[in-house]
Amino acid sequence: MTKYILRRLIYSLTLLVGVMLILFILYHVLGGSDKVVLRMLGKQATQEDIDNLRRQYGFDKSYFSQLLEMGRQCLVFDFGRSITTRQKISSMIAEGAIPSLTLMAPAFFVTVILSITVSLLCAYKRDGYFDRMMVIVSVAGMSISIMAYIILGQYLFAYKWKLFPIMGYEPGLNAARYIVLPVIIYTAVSLGSNVRLFRTFILNEINQDYVRTARAKGVSVPRLLFKHVLKNAMIPIITQVVIEIPFLIMGSLLLENFFSIPGLGSMSIDALANWDLPVLRAVTFLGSLMFILGNLLSDILYAFVDPRIRLE
Repeated sequence: MTKYILRRLIYSLTLLVGVMLILFILYHVLGGSDKVVLRMLGKQATQEDIDNLRRQYGFDKSYFSQLLEMGRQCLVFDFGRSITTRQKISSMIAEGAIPSLTLMAPAFFVTVILSITVSLLCAYKRDGYFDRMMVIVSVAGMSISIMAYIILGQYLFAYKWKLFPIMGYEPGLNAARYIVLPVIIYTAVSLGSNVRLFRTFILNEINQDYVRTARAKGVSVPRLLFKHVLKNAMIPIITQVVIEIPFLIMGSLLLENFFSIPGLGSMSIDALANWDLPVLRAVTFLGSLMFILGNLLSDILYAFVDPRIRLE
């Protein structure tokens, strides 16, 4: 397994190099440093002001020098300073990661546990009343935009019924009352697609011969579902779940923006609105890094779930 992980790490490094090249082309070549400078200084800026700002952010250097500097920044996780706030981007990311993790971690675990539980019940009660009702609810949930959930949730639960704050955030334990409503909305949005997908995975296993054999031997339903069926259906489930892991750190763009949670999601929205290319570049790189590490984690988890898989 060690050799496999080393090979995957080397492969991941090549992917990161490709990501950096694409980011450099998008943000430095196609994005245009002159546009950023003019946006910061305004139309009344003098040529001296433009030259000073270009020199400050390294826009006056050759593309090759800028690419090397970008590679160095990504290697040491020092992404320079924000064009808008003049803060160090690494400090902004460190501060924004905590609110994003506070919001997304409970939302992620609640969604995964509920999705697997409901999917198991649907598969066991397949073609029954509960199964058909959950399929209808899941399809309906998938068809509704997250914007509708946010607006309806804020109006009913926060404004009309005063159960939760409409928006805001406080660090520490006080954050709990601010994240409950976003967690409910995230769960409601994600549950439909997850249940439909996980139900299909579990049904593919529950119709196998070994399940009928286990039933004939008198294996109890909970043991059959959790020890046999769920374990064999975990590989595609893990693949789907790991895709969502990067959002634990990177946050949710819309939820953080509408609920005024100062996480990486809302920071990305602000950077996009202000044309803050260094922040956008840093967030995009971190998101790509999280996805690459997530894929590596999923491959390793496959071997623990299914002994037939050997990472060689």
